[in-house]
Amino acid sequence: MDTEKLTDQEAARLAKLPKYKELGVDPFGSRYDWKDQIRDIRENYGGKSAEELEDSPVRVNVAGRLMAIRSMGKAAFVNIKDEYGNMQAWIGKNVVGEESYAVFKLADLGDIVGLEGTLMLTKTGELTIRVDKYTHITKCLKPLPEKFHGLTDREDRYRKRYLDLMVNDESRRIALLRPAIVKAIRDYCDSLGFVEVETSVLSPILGGASARPFITHHNALDKDFYLRIATELNLKKCMVGGIDRVYEIGRIFRNEGIDTKHNPEFTTIELYQAYGDLSDMMKWAEGLFRMICRDVVHKDVIRWNGHDIDVSKPFRSISMAELILEKTGIDFREDIPFEKAVELAKEHGVPLEKSWNSTGYIMNAFFDTFVEDSLVDPTFVHTYPIEVSPLTKKTADPRFVDRFELFIGGTEFGNAYSELNNPFDQKERFEAQLAARDRGDEEASDIDFSFIDALDYGMPPAGGIGVGIDRLAMFFAEVDSIREVLLFPTLKPGKEDK
Repeated sequence: MDTEKLTDQEAARLAKLPKYKELGVDPFGSRYDWKDQIRDIRENYGGKSAEELEDSPVRVNVAGRLMAIRSMGKAAFVNIKDEYGNMQAWIGKNVVGEESYAVFKLADLGDIVGLEGTLMLTKTGELTIRVDKYTHITKCLKPLPEKFHGLTDREDRYRKRYLDLMVNDESRRIALLRPAIVKAIRDYCDSLGFVEVETSVLSPILGGASARPFITHHNALDKDFYLRIATELNLKKCMVGGIDRVYEIGRIFRNEGIDTKHNPEFTTIELYQAYGDLSDMMKWAEGLFRMICRDVVHKDVIRWNGHDIDVSKPFRSISMAELILEKTGIDFREDIPFEKAVELAKEHGVPLEKSWNSTGYIMNAFFDTFVEDSLVDPTFVHTYPIEVSPLTKKTADPRFVDRFELFIGGTEFGNAYSELNNPFDQKERFEAQLAARDRGDEEASDIDFSFIDALDYGMPPAGGIGVGIDRLAMFFAEVDSIREVLLFPTLKPGKEDK
């Protein structure tokens, strides 16, 4: 704490520290034994009458922050907030004793305290702790943001998430919802016989997806490594080794821009099912959303991007080409030469990249331009051009592959393949990626020879899927920014960072 730049309130709080010591109290406390959460107290005793609480006294012991103090001389009402709720308490000098009350009189909003006592109802019917033992635990040296006009700026909330969680109940709700969703995902996968594994974050090869990487250096080996952009290839090696149903929930790192849907580090679940295909992944994905609705958020209709989306209804399944045809009248199932596709793109204002050399790239760009934002209800978009899907089995038409992406509210939530297990085909796809890099595609992957070697030993046909857990949390929390579901998102430098 910079004592040269203290506000009046900060100076007043700091001046109380020696007073605690005079009373034999450590202002920054030590271990405290508590046994009750406020949420449980309310659930178990919220319906009791004043007479019932008097006839059968209920003793409680809570710990948390003081969020309100209403002093009345020799007594006071306070509001204490713990991890899952807040509650009123009454502290009287004649009950806790002069010494404890003297300690309490030093209290400020934000102090962490312990309260022991019995439950009662006030005249207004509010469940309240009648405190008979007050314990100071930790002094708060800075005033909390004002309740109604305090921490409302989004940038301030993200930079000072500790304050955001302290004073904004909605932020705390989201922070606690996310781990509940992750736990439900694990339970769902485990119930279906999938095995969770952990694979390396550092990789000598750039592979598993199309993305720009972060690069770090290993001093002992004097070698650069990539922070992984996907878990895919290592999980497929697990299938080669005999783990037929495998998944990983882990951090992914992509050196890309920051916006409401993207953060350079994020969390995914990737999952692979031996002897399965794309249809199995559709069943898995649809079941996942319904399970979270049932077990975590307890409702079927989610408010997302301005739409009420009913997850209980069957998800639509349609090919990319059919969707583009609906929007533009252009049928990419026909054999459209690359030069003609370029002309169509220019006519329709579709952006082009210099590295593109075949129609599939342009077909994908048409989808991005005209279709993606319109997909409100849950939709599996399947049958993608081979150029943008280097790890996927071909369909009967070799221009396309057996892949889907799941879109909800104009946002992509999952990407799934019937996995490519032909080592010769896979090597050709890797080589095509290298050629794309030579043409200027900065997101093209390397050739992972160890993965091709693994395929030589035989990988069973499989379905695979990756789902962004951050976006999943956004959807079920009904928020519009990925920063709301990340406790500490990556931010552009602020004044305090310069």
